[in-house]
Amino acid sequence: MVVDVGAGMTNARRGVAILGSTGSIGTTALRVLDRQRDHFRVAALTAFNNAALLGEQVAKFQPSFVGIVQNGAEPHDAWNVGTACLVEAASRDDVDIVLNAIVGSAGLDATLAALAAGKRVALANKETLVMAGELVTAACVAGGGEIVPVDSEHSAILQCIAGRRGVDVRRVIITASGGPFRDWTSDQLAAATLDDALRHPTWRMGRKITVDSATLANKALEVIEAHFLFGLPYDRIEVVVHPQSVVHSFVEFVDGSVLAQLGVPSMELPVLYALTHPDRISDTGVPHFDPVALSPLTFEPVRADQFSAFSLGIAAGRKGGAAPTIFNAANEAVVALFLDARIRFGDIGGAIGGALDALGDLPGDSRENILAADAAARRFVQERFAC
Repeated sequence: MVVDVGAGMTNARRGVAILGSTGSIGTTALRVLDRQRDHFRVAALTAFNNAALLGEQVAKFQPSFVGIVQNGAEPHDAWNVGTACLVEAASRDDVDIVLNAIVGSAGLDATLAALAAGKRVALANKETLVMAGELVTAACVAGGGEIVPVDSEHSAILQCIAGRRGVDVRRVIITASGGPFRDWTSDQLAAATLDDALRHPTWRMGRKITVDSATLANKALEVIEAHFLFGLPYDRIEVVVHPQSVVHSFVEFVDGSVLAQLGVPSMELPVLYALTHPDRISDTGVPHFDPVALSPLTFEPVRADQFSAFSLGIAAGRKGGAAPTIFNAANEAVVALFLDARIRFGDIGGAIGGALDALGDLPGDSRENILAADAAARRFVQERFAC
């Protein structure tokens, strides 16, 4: 298991770096930190492009380090510009916790740097573990850092098994909302539009992850992440559709007992727990749990035959090597094309499968090989849809 269940909260305020502070998770984290100023201080902020919002965040929280990955933005003269700022923010002496909320493979080097420096990584960037799980695990051990998941599903698993031995776990069951296309037919899916895909029924998230939820690629990424976070083989990690998004995961133990973590659909709770684990603090701002109001709770099997990205991702995880990297990179590239209205929703699964068929046997035993596989998958997708 990557997660360390050792030291808890201290009286000193802990410095937090937020990588991706203007995105959905980053802004949620800042709302949480604003209510917890007695326990935490914002030491560093980095963002992609959104200089206006980043400027507002800097004015409010007064971090000692600010970075922006510039792409048409106009950063303040005092801000650090370029991708290197992510690693610098993650490695600073005044940072105790790095909340990595960057979308995609761009978060890898920052995660490795933070772990090498002995930091806690509150990980919302699941792609880091998907594309380089073995490297990240090794960096965690070598540097003395720790990873605590931010995804609600993995946070739920952690809360259920904290303080228990891994050998006591028979299996974990990750829940999926089913996304906006949970009960759509094949013909309807073939005609699905971008607006359709972005209408998530229960969560408000960034555009890329919302599309991943619509294809169920996100659940495949979460299964691979759980494999590395908790050291479980793939045949002991299952997924079930739960449209209400109230039960975030189940853990079944060897004696048949099952624990589940429930909560209102709010990312503020898993963000806060990733900062405080294994302790808990009050005044979260999240509504009290009302089981009657949130009922009924229902569960359904995953329709894997309708959502090929899900099955392809699980198969890539089982295969290992560079296959998970290929899956992740191809998915990122094809979703970007879909978000730009250059391809259809129905093209996503085929492009991912084509990339895995062509490149899935590449080696994934080093950072260099992983990055090479990542680049190759992106080229494959671009060439497949080149006009």
